[in-house]
Amino acid sequence: MPSLRTILLAALLMVGLPGLSFAVDKSFYSPVIHIDVENHRILISQLGGVFYIDVPEIARPHMEKLPISGLVDFVVDWKSDDQMPVLKTWKVKSGESTCLYFNGKECK
Repeated sequence: MPSLRTILLAALLMVGLPGLSFAVDKSFYSPVIHIDVENHRILISQLGGVFYIDVPEIARPHMEKLPISGLVDFVVDWKSDDQMPVLKTWKVKSGESTCLYFNGKECK
């Protein structure tokens, strides 16, 4: 027969785990469709769909340097399907830009 401690631990895990969000790094090789400067986000496409990537404060001064229609390899922090992914890094693969590589802290 399970002990009371085991039952309480199982109940705590069942109640607490769904509320936790585990972030996963994902990479998207995509053209830049639109840069929304006012809302700090970039519209990209993947597998026939389009979605926005949220741009953190440190990358905002550089986001306008991305080439519209240029191919870029974006790495994002993906938490869940109902939350906007957050940009971590980018590498411009085609197109003109003064910021070919953003490493999460600075442009190179």
